Amino acid sequence: MQALACMSTNFHMFYAAFTSMSQIPPAIETKRLCKVFGSKTAVSDLSLTVECGEVFGFLGPNGAGKTTSVKMLLGLISPTSGDGKLFGYPLSDTDVRKQVGFLPEHFRFHDWLTGREFLALHAELYKMPRQAIQKRIDELLELVNLTPHQDKRLKTYSKGMLQRVGLAQALLNKPKLVILDEPTSGLDPVGRRMVRDIIRDLRSQGTTVFLNSHLLSEVEITCDRVAFIKFGEVIRISALQSLVEGELSVQFRARNLNSETISGLSHWSQNVRADGEHLSLTLDGEADLPEINRYLVERGVDVYAMEPQKVSLEDLFIEIVGTDGGL
Repeated sequence: MQALACMSTNFHMFYAAFTSMSQIPPAIETKRLCKVFGSKTAVSDLSLTVECGEVFGFLGPNGAGKTTSVKMLLGLISPTSGDGKLFGYPLSDTDVRKQVGFLPEHFRFHDWLTGREFLALHAELYKMPRQAIQKRIDELLELVNLTPHQDKRLKTYSKGMLQRVGLAQALLNKPKLVILDEPTSGLDPVGRRMVRDIIRDLRSQGTTVFLNSHLLSEVEITCDRVAFIKFGEVIRISALQSLVEGELSVQFRARNLNSETISGLSHWSQNVRADGEHLSLTLDGEADLPEINRYLVERGVDVYAMEPQKVSLEDLFIEIVGTDGGL
C-alpha cells in the first residue's frame, strides 16, 4: 500500500509538472492587431504567435508596417483594434514590459555620457539592484567588445560602437524577450558575427528573440521561424529550415520549347518562366525532376542542361512579398 501511495504521489507530481509546462503562454501572441493613423492604415492584421525560446524573424519591405507593429508590442502606441499579449499578459501591462529588452533601429543616445555611464543610467531606470549593476555592466561591455572604450563619451563612438552599446543596453536586465530592430546596422562582418553569437547564446538560455532585419542572410543564419508582412498584414509564417530547404529553383537550357509544353509545366509548378532557350521553375523538392525531364523529352524538347538550386531567403522574400509590398 505504501508503494502504491508513493507511485500515486509521483504520478500526480509528474502530471502537475507536465500540465504546468503545457500551459506556458507564448512570448508574443497577437490576433488581428490593427493601427490606423487618420486615413492611413499602418497595420491591418498583425496575427502571429512567437513561442518562448525561439528566434523569430519579422520580414517585410519598407513601409509594410514593421516598425508600427513593434511599437504596439512594446506598448509605445496603442492598437486601434485587435488583441495582443506578452507572456499571457496584455500589451498594456507595465509589469510585463520589465521582461523585455529593446534595441530600436533609430536611436539617439545621451552623447555626453560615457559608455559605462550610459549603461548605469539605464540600469537605474530598470531599478536593478545597486550591488548587481557594476558586475552586469562589466559582463556586457566585455560581451560587445567595448571594455577598452567604456570611459569614452558616446559622441566619440562610431555607428557600429553605438549599435553595440545599444545592444548591451537591451540585455541589461536579462530580459525574457529581446526585440531587435536592425541590430547589425552599421556593423562590420566581425560585428555581425558577434551579434549572431549573442543571439545564439540568448536562444540557448531560453530567451526569446524577435528580430527585424533587412539583411536576409543574417535572418537565414539565425532564425527558427519567420513571418512575412505586406501592406500591414502578416501573409505567411513558416519554419525557416523547411521554407528554405523545401523549395528548389530549377534552371533548364532547352530547345524546341513551345507555349503548350510550357503551359503543361504548371502541373508541377505555379512559377514557370521561359525566355528563348532558358526555362526556370520553382518546385517543392527534387522528387519531380525525373518526371519533368521525361515530360519535356517526350514532347520533342532537347534538354541540354538541368541545374537545380536551393532557393535563397532573398528569392523567397521577393516571391512571397513581391517588389511592391510597401505602403
